[in-house]
Amino acid sequence: MPIASTVTAADNLWENPVKKLLRENKPVIGATITVPSVETASQLANAGFDFLWIEMEHSPITLETARNMILATRGLKAAPFIRVPANELWLAKRALDQGAVGVIFPFTTNAELARRAVAACKYPPEGLRGYGPGLATFRWPAPEGYAAFANRNVVVMLMIEEAAAINDIEQIAAVPGVDIMYIGTSDLSYSLGHPNDMNHPALQEAIAKVIDAGRRNKVAVGLPARSPEQMQEYVKQGITVFQSPADTVMLLSGARAYLEPLGKKGFDPKQQPLY
Repeated sequence: MPIASTVTAADNLWENPVKKLLRENKPVIGATITVPSVETASQLANAGFDFLWIEMEHSPITLETARNMILATRGLKAAPFIRVPANELWLAKRALDQGAVGVIFPFTTNAELARRAVAACKYPPEGLRGYGPGLATFRWPAPEGYAAFANRNVVVMLMIEEAAAINDIEQIAAVPGVDIMYIGTSDLSYSLGHPNDMNHPALQEAIAKVIDAGRRNKVAVGLPARSPEQMQEYVKQGITVFQSPADTVMLLSGARAYLEPLGKKGFDPKQQPLY
């Protein structure tokens, strides 16, 4: 006799792979996309990264280009996330309606902004996201319905970038629905009064406070990682989410590794006149 299946519909539902890695406390690595190139995005989406960090705060990428990048991730490994330029419901809504499954909110300095970020990413009754996901449903044809799919799978990442956020970090971490607190070390170092001094005790103390708050509230913590060796050291500290160097930096690094053994070097712009 055939054995009766015990598989339910819920067992077959897609899960954001980043959510799964976070739940298992495993490292998550994002590829930083700053150039408006679908080809670059699709290549990096298939390189082994867990998500694409589509940069819309510090780059010329438009929603139209971001949409094409998201469509280009179909069938590839990396989940598409967008960093929006500000913590506003309408900006997050537009990013999600293009098909992003993660939103990165800059300058989250207090618990109220954290709650606003979560609300922007969740449909009622869990949040305030307005319903109009026609483009998103084409990218994610969820059998349980897109609203339920999105409320389960969209990752909410908060950028911790100012001294004020460190003062309120326990309350930020305690907001339900926050998945990741990502430390923007450069902006945080400026805010603390020690620009780009990544080893300054004040910055290291602030990082430790974020890690502790994340651990107590079961929220993942992230940092930029400039090398695999640096990433391994951060993992020992309890950090699990990482942003790669930008696409242009990786392109230049690869080109230099190829050319320098042949004696071919570019000029150093720091040693050239500015006019």
